[in-house]
Amino acid sequence: MKKLVILVLILSICSTASSNQVRVKDIAKFQIENSVPLFGYGLVVGLDGTGDSKSTRFTVQSLVNMMERMGVTVDPAQVKVKNVAAVMVTAELTPNMNTGSRFDITVSSMGDASSLQGGTLLYTPLADASGAVYAIGQGAISTGGFNVSSGQGDQIINNYTLVGRIPDGGAVEKAIENQGPAESLKMSLQIPDYTTANRLAQAINYNFLDLKAIPVNEANVEIVLSESRRTGGEIVKLMAQIENLKIEPDTPARVVINEKTGTIVAGEHVTISSIMLAHGNLNIEIKATPLVSQPEAFSQGKTVLTRDAEVTAMAEPARILYLEQQANISNLAEALNSIGATPRDIIAIFQALKAAGALRAELVIL
Repeated sequence: MKKLVILVLILSICSTASSNQVRVKDIAKFQIENSVPLFGYGLVVGLDGTGDSKSTRFTVQSLVNMMERMGVTVDPAQVKVKNVAAVMVTAELTPNMNTGSRFDITVSSMGDASSLQGGTLLYTPLADASGAVYAIGQGAISTGGFNVSSGQGDQIINNYTLVGRIPDGGAVEKAIENQGPAESLKMSLQIPDYTTANRLAQAINYNFLDLKAIPVNEANVEIVLSESRRTGGEIVKLMAQIENLKIEPDTPARVVINEKTGTIVAGEHVTISSIMLAHGNLNIEIKATPLVSQPEAFSQGKTVLTRDAEVTAMAEPARILYLEQQANISNLAEALNSIGATPRDIIAIFQALKAAGALRAELVIL
């Protein structure tokens, strides 16, 4: 474990500047028109006694209303819904979906059903927050697990069966309205950074003379399109070309520590100021030897159990390191490895360096 942690520290700084160049599509994405979240209320039927109980009134009422719309009049008091469950259906409609396009939907139980396994979602309208219906959902549910009960308290559960998905269970009824030719494109960095945003804008301006890329802030770059670039085909072609540009992203100096697993990861820009570091351990060992005292025969005495304790304290000599000004993380890793520091020792050392102001990096503890 010790060698593994040191290796992580060293490997984090071994990349050269040339190998740090990455594709734009791996660190940023285009902000196309906003997608529309959809949701709807529906019923799942065909369950094997794992549906909602009769006390879930909205399930009973929903089933009665549906039957009445189909011309069947029923008494709510006589309705049993153990094979039916009320669910909330959610999905997301993106601008590239046209009428008739299929998409996946998620089905989640709303009542006290024990499982949606084997159920089928009935026709469910899917609307946006304003109530406008954009799609419908229907189909057999896949939960990816099972929930089996013997009826006598024994139960076997594999995965979570109250939420499922219906692959291609949604169908677009009304597509998002096209807002016309875009005058500009916007790119968003996955990890906001002013330097990276500026480098991205410079790379676009250098490779496409008819464009004007402007870094708006640390997370977004706006690309103003020329007239010839505003048609649908040209925009797609341009986006593909920009995605495959290569730039070198910048990262802040940061040390991430997971105390639960003893993992330490440090970035290449981490430096250490001039320090003297002493580290040693005090080991205390306690040995207890049981002693049994037996009374003499016919003495009416009792057997007594006692313990003879021996305490030994041994202090290891302090291991002292000295690092020059502006030492990098590789120097520190080699020095800690030379004194045989354990992962727990290294975590404590990094925390002490930060407290002393010698660690010139952000310390993140998970």
